[in-house]
Amino acid sequence: MIQKTPKVLLLEGIHTCAAERLRSVGYYVEAEGHSLSGQELVDRVQGFDALGIRSKTHMTEEVLQKLPQLRAIGAFCIGTNQIDLEYSNKDATCVFNAPYANTRSVAELVIGELVMLARKLGDRSSAAHRGVWMKSAAGSNEIRGKVLGIVGYGHIGSQLSILAEAMGLTVLYYDIIKKLPLGNARPVDTFEELLQQADFVSFHVPETPETKGMMGAGELGLMRKGTYLINASRGTVVDIPALSAHLKNGHLAGAAIDVFPKEPASNKERFESELQELENVILTPHIGGSTEEAQAAIGLEVAESFINFFEKGSTIGAVNFPNLDAPPVEEVPRILNVHLNTPGVLGKINSIVSAAGGNIRRQFLSTDAHIGYLIMDMGRSDVDRVASEISQLETSLRTHIILP
Repeated sequence: MIQKTPKVLLLEGIHTCAAERLRSVGYYVEAEGHSLSGQELVDRVQGFDALGIRSKTHMTEEVLQKLPQLRAIGAFCIGTNQIDLEYSNKDATCVFNAPYANTRSVAELVIGELVMLARKLGDRSSAAHRGVWMKSAAGSNEIRGKVLGIVGYGHIGSQLSILAEAMGLTVLYYDIIKKLPLGNARPVDTFEELLQQADFVSFHVPETPETKGMMGAGELGLMRKGTYLINASRGTVVDIPALSAHLKNGHLAGAAIDVFPKEPASNKERFESELQELENVILTPHIGGSTEEAQAAIGLEVAESFINFFEKGSTIGAVNFPNLDAPPVEEVPRILNVHLNTPGVLGKINSIVSAAGGNIRRQFLSTDAHIGYLIMDMGRSDVDRVASEISQLETSLRTHIILP
């Protein structure tokens, strides 16, 4: 129950700066360059307090049930759909991600793809490599003066908006949540309105039941003839067979796709898509955030979340947990308790402290629909006894002690 030196396992080739930062504060760290699944994943994670993954390792309810000692998961990326957030919440496993660190890298990739699609650079480059000279202005255009429609005006969408406007594009955006426009960007009322007005449509949405398949045959048909589609968000957002059909019949002039419904588990596995060999179609292997700068920033961001969690009990930035911050542990022990969110729990805990003659120096509590999270600094008492009695409450899920 007393906090020991945390053991952290990092999978999927997470940037070395994460391991370096964690080791700098004394943590035990092991790192792997690939993803794991099923029983192999369960066996490998046994004995570790925290796990770092990217997008290919899936932490399902079945896997999490077999890892009761795991206290924290770090998604070293933006998306967390590879983690069962509902179960991990009820299981009191805290999940962190890095929602900001790769924003610029994704936005820059999209800007590059806008120019490449408008100038058909992919096809011309491939032809030149084959010895074919395709010098022609036919179908080649500047992006200045064109309309970019951004679906999802969050961190990436808004950053893309700024870059695009600086290059002379008119920016429209659609988001289900009202967002303050940056620069001269203008919101539209409906998704359909955006599709009908844009020369380029770029997706920057999370994977949710609402976004799965949101760009199907009907929606593609709303786009004007000769326009372009870019998806660097989630692979399930765009109906790939429908997109292929609209490219083949000439309705769309091109597309750039970085994410796919089914992606290879590693670089050794063959990639196949209905979009291969189509003209003016850029296919990239989910590399929107794959720059040295972004991966280093992500590594440090999630590593710091782990450190704050284990050293202070802070859950700021957690995606499935009540968010609580607390000052550093000083002078007296700190008890962390995760419990079912039912009435009267705090009263029972305080009664235990009182009966033990304890003195509560500081106390922080936050709840969500399922759980409550308590951080309590306590003096003048047998902290082991108090923590043990708290952990025995029928409402308690996890209890830990951090010593000063």
